[in-house]
Amino acid sequence: QVQLVESGGGLVQAGGSLRLSCVASGSIASINAMGWYRQAPGKQRELVAVTITSSGASNYADSVKGRFTISRDNAKNTVYLQMNSLKPEDTAVYYCNADVRSWGRPYDLIYWGQGTQVTVSS
Repeated sequence: QVQLVESGGGLVQAGGSLRLSCVASGSIASINAMGWYRQAPGKQRELVAVTITSSGASNYADSVKGRFTISRDNAKNTVYLQMNSLKPEDTAVYYCNADVRSWGRPYDLIYWGQGTQVTVSS
């Protein structure tokens, strides 16, 4: 089994910054990708940013490009999301996501963290 634990959410004023962290632990042979999603009240969960292990490439939602940066520490199975110039519309629960190959399992599974609240006040 694999666990993802997020941290770093909170309340911040518009224009401020937050840094989210997510640590993956458990039976991990390799991680193919890690990313961040968010879900605002009454809305569907949406992709914020994802980073691919093999290529090092990252993709971002248009709404966060130029403001958010995703990064990885592969040795620590950790992904970060640096969020700058935050806007009230960034308010949501942010979820960490990982595509993992576990030891002894010939296929990959997607795991989710429990979520961390980010609230941006105007």
